[in-house]
Amino acid sequence: MDEGSTSQPSDNNKMDSSKEAALLALMDRTGYSMVQENGQRKFGGPPPGWEGPPPPRGCEVFVGKIPRDMYEDELVPVFERAGHIYEFRLMMEFSGENRGYAFVMYTTREGAQRAIQLLDNYEIRPGKFIGVCVSLDNCRLFIGSIPKDKKKEEIQEEMMKVTEGVVDVIVYPSAVDRMKNRGFAFVEYESHKAAAMARRKLIPGTFQLWGHTIQVDWAEPEKELDEETMQRVRVLYVRNLMLSTTEETLRSEFSRLKLGSVERVKKLTDYAFIHFYNREDALNALESMNGKVIDGSPIEVTLAKPVSKDGNKRSGLRSSYGGVAPAGNYVDSNFLFQSRDDVTIGLGTGAISDGFSVRPVNLPPHLGSPYAVDLDRCVYPFLPGSHLVPVSLNTLKPSQLSSAVSLLDYYCHKNDWSLPEYHLYSLAGQEGKMLLIYKVVINSTRSSFMPDKACTILEDAKELAAQNALWNLDCSINSPGSPVNVSPPAPSGSGFLSFGFLQRMCCTVRVLSLCIY
Repeated sequence: MDEGSTSQPSDNNKMDSSKEAALLALMDRTGYSMVQENGQRKFGGPPPGWEGPPPPRGCEVFVGKIPRDMYEDELVPVFERAGHIYEFRLMMEFSGENRGYAFVMYTTREGAQRAIQLLDNYEIRPGKFIGVCVSLDNCRLFIGSIPKDKKKEEIQEEMMKVTEGVVDVIVYPSAVDRMKNRGFAFVEYESHKAAAMARRKLIPGTFQLWGHTIQVDWAEPEKELDEETMQRVRVLYVRNLMLSTTEETLRSEFSRLKLGSVERVKKLTDYAFIHFYNREDALNALESMNGKVIDGSPIEVTLAKPVSKDGNKRSGLRSSYGGVAPAGNYVDSNFLFQSRDDVTIGLGTGAISDGFSVRPVNLPPHLGSPYAVDLDRCVYPFLPGSHLVPVSLNTLKPSQLSSAVSLLDYYCHKNDWSLPEYHLYSLAGQEGKMLLIYKVVINSTRSSFMPDKACTILEDAKELAAQNALWNLDCSINSPGSPVNVSPPAPSGSGFLSFGFLQRMCCTVRVLSLCIY
């Protein structure tokens, strides 16, 4: 630059200066501090004059779809409308732009609930709508593929040896043999950070317990519901039932305090929903029946968790059970099922691209597929008068399972898990093409899986989702055509389906290569 020339501030510098001035003005007005660390900028936490511990669980909301050039000086005043902010955390890029999402912690749960009601789908700028939902600080891991003969104390002792911050271990007995566990457990940690460190250490495929390669993932947290909704619940969720326990037995047991108080009973495998005519009778039965032994099994009883039809627009999930869901969530004329994860930031192991708008989709009952299987090679005449014999998945031969969908059903059945549920979504592809993607939910393990690719054909989307679920249930399963590394077999008599057996069967599963995106 010549000596006589003068340096003029760039437009970017002017913009940065004005934004900095706006942030300083916000700090002066509120008295909150602001620091940037680990890719996020923290405003407050705690606010001026705060005494005592941070707000309890359920006080934080997640904010998505934030314009990348919007910052605290514009965002904080909007979220202050809902309540007193304890802390505002905006995720930042190295470039100085935000990453499109933030977390807002209020001093009370009421503030968080009000923020969801007021600001979800709020037009923050012309044509720009933000999404707001509850944020749960997950402290629990799902540990799968553990030997079924291990007790809670053994599992907790082993987990405390290899990870730090273990608070508790939750293990459920098998519905068939109460002396065995179900092949999985939930490990509770003292903090989200401790759980995240443990998950990082227990990388699937590289870590073993008792000679078994274990599966590790985040447990799906149960969503907190507002007090007003829970005050109307008159349905009890009962788990840890014997498979042989009947609906008639449950109706009789739960009617002992007051005859005729039970409206209806719906039992599925080892859990059930008990509907009462009024809430008071439901609460009395809850207090009386929780921990009681029915048919030799101590049961757990809690209030079921309904979800408003309007309160779960993003998930739009449906259950294949027609009225009940194994997570303690139920549906009646006023309520739909609860989703335990929000699709805004990804589900299961497959994240959803920021550029896609995911929505539930209803398709016609029949869609022709150019990739449909040629049935001529595998059909036989069904003669009138033929004797029909009911069969279960256990009676099938491996050669009769040629798809990932049936293989996943078989796998869940062999491990005493509920059958997988498939929840369908669509997203806009290139040139407006509709793409389809399934989320697979296995309620018995509180886990869900979503592939990172979508399909144009309904059947292919379901097959791909099942393949992805199988891969994530055992990351040692190789893709068809690749060498198969057989995992150590399960202990004899454990009843657990051998992953080596799964791997051999997976070699027959077709690869979707023509229609995935």
